[in-house]
Amino acid sequence: MLFNQLGLAAELLRAVEENGYTKATPIQTKAIPHVLEGHDLLAGAQTGTGKTAGFVLPILHNMRVAPKGARRVRALILTPTRELASQVNESVQTYGKYLPIRSMEIYGGVSARPQITKLKRGVDVVVATPGRLLDHVRQGNIDLSNIEYFILDEADRMLDMGFIRDIRQIIKALPDNRQNLLFSATFSQEIRDLANKLLNNPSEIQVAARNTTADRVEQLVHPVDKARKREMLSEIIGRGNWQQVLVFTRTKHGANRLATQLGKDGIATAAIHGGKGQGARTRALSDFKAGKIRVLVATDIAARGIDIDRLPHVVNFELPFVAEDYVHRIGRTARAGQDGTAISLVCIDEQKLLADIEKLLGRKLEKAVIPGYEVDARIKAEPLRKQGGQRRAGPPRRGKPGGKRPAGAGKKRGNSQRPGKAARNAKRSRPRSA
Repeated sequence: MLFNQLGLAAELLRAVEENGYTKATPIQTKAIPHVLEGHDLLAGAQTGTGKTAGFVLPILHNMRVAPKGARRVRALILTPTRELASQVNESVQTYGKYLPIRSMEIYGGVSARPQITKLKRGVDVVVATPGRLLDHVRQGNIDLSNIEYFILDEADRMLDMGFIRDIRQIIKALPDNRQNLLFSATFSQEIRDLANKLLNNPSEIQVAARNTTADRVEQLVHPVDKARKREMLSEIIGRGNWQQVLVFTRTKHGANRLATQLGKDGIATAAIHGGKGQGARTRALSDFKAGKIRVLVATDIAARGIDIDRLPHVVNFELPFVAEDYVHRIGRTARAGQDGTAISLVCIDEQKLLADIEKLLGRKLEKAVIPGYEVDARIKAEPLRKQGGQRRAGPPRRGKPGGKRPAGAGKKRGNSQRPGKAARNAKRSRPRSA
């Protein structure tokens, strides 16, 4: 269906056309009419299907006539990561360029002062991550009592990252009379439970079966010894003259190390992960989009929300511990009908992870041995360990009210174990390290 058949305002159609779009994707075709009619919506869609425009366009259409009086926050969009918040806000500004609507993004990792300044000036749409938004709510910097549209984007990922408590606190600050939209790649029981509490008699749409991958992604597995992965990756990139490659590792340390190694091989590379400051993450992503670097090495949390037109190649340098993350990773390529290639470098230690992925997909992935990189049959598999108690990326764990205290917590120590008063005072007076 064409965009001009969906009943959108002329200002929005003009912006859409200027960005080279005329035909709506399936999720846009199904979602936009429901949102325009004011229905709550539970929508299932994989990454790369155009779901952002599926809720941004109809909301902007409904908001195009501003109410009289002071400008207030009317629409709130929650996302799991900073990168996705920036991406969605960019879409709001792109599609709403001919409308008198102001938007802003709110997330942590940067100074809150500029955000407070923008809020004081007045905005119509806020795109935020839950943690920093709650900080502003508690400090009285933002008023959510006038919200007309509340959108949870990538709700499954937000639950994976442990944001459910923050989401519940935010919902308490919203007015009862509002339109709610929930978008999720998967519909787990947790998502269903959240939808039942949040949505009022919702329409439900789904454009892809759960945990399916984009049809236009060519998926290939290269068996390789663990010690030769970096060497193989450099050769694949060089031999194919790949100019834009998104590479996934499991850990921050692994991302930094691989970026350094590829740099020594003469391949311009940057790393992006939760341990990087927001400025560094933004610069790396900007340089990657602009073609200043050929390879962006990322962890799962940082890559969520990366949306790059015509990204041709995704490489799993290490398979994820959670099979569903494989689907999200390779969904960075073959977006909006484009072709893409997803390659996984798999060592003997990762055979169980590969089997889990194939079980999830319901099929075997094609395997191809690259000459010169045959697997050494003498190497035995070693169990993979999640370093540092690694879990799916997210905020630090919080103690549960009424939970058990750690062994030894609260026990009195003998006087001989306690430092003297002078020593305690000296310790308190020490400057904290940056």
